[in-house]
Amino acid sequence: MFALFKRRKFHRREALRAQPFPAEWRQTLVKRFPLFNRLPATDQRELEGHIQVFLAEKNFEGCGGFQITDEVKVLIAAQACLLLLHRQTDYYPRLRTILVYPDTYVTTTRWHERDEDTGRDARARLGESWDRGVVVLAWSAAVAGAANINDGHNLVFHEFAHQLDQEDGPADGQPSLQCDGPRACYVRYLTWARVLGEEYRHLREDWAKGHKTVLDQYGATNAAEFFAVATECFFEKPRQMQKKHPALYDELKEFYRQDPVSYGAPNTPAA
Repeated sequence: MFALFKRRKFHRREALRAQPFPAEWRQTLVKRFPLFNRLPATDQRELEGHIQVFLAEKNFEGCGGFQITDEVKVLIAAQACLLLLHRQTDYYPRLRTILVYPDTYVTTTRWHERDEDTGRDARARLGESWDRGVVVLAWSAAVAGAANINDGHNLVFHEFAHQLDQEDGPADGQPSLQCDGPRACYVRYLTWARVLGEEYRHLREDWAKGHKTVLDQYGATNAAEFFAVATECFFEKPRQMQKKHPALYDELKEFYRQDPVSYGAPNTPAA
């Protein structure tokens, strides 16, 4: 029964990816997501296929009076699915719903100190990634992140990196790594832990000393935030990361199966 379900899901997704990509959706990508225009044509087509599957399987809900449109869904899906290019993917299998606020929102959540639940705190937020099938985003930040592809900040990349991290349990900075065979997996996980562990410690030290860093210093919060921040930097400041943090760049290059340094001049597809 499970094998039959997987087969049906595979064929359904193949059919979705094979459908013509709507011209108005492509115009949204061309006009509002400059990074799309820098992808090779084959990657653009692959991304469009992923967007079609994502939009067919995920539910979008507007919050605080916000209205969900095709433009909203396509622009968010494009950024989320960029992280899936060239990888074996089940399209964020634990994710069911994307909640979208018009702008910064305030939520009251429990906060922890030394693993003890100590109280509630009202905080203004731009986004969250829950391990219960929900991502929350502020539309203003999602638009800004898509438009500015060089500042190292992209809310959608950040929250969906958390979703990748959460596929095998709570976010801990150690997502599932794709590798072949027990020996290769052992080496891969060992290398990942060493490189990202060292880079995380260095960022914390630089933050404590007030040094300027390529990586956003929010990544010094914990290992999960470090992975999400590193993902933002990898796609938006690839040359700076490769120069200052070559080992980290190589680990993310292998994980994401992409090399953003190689993305060239805009490659705008025909409408």
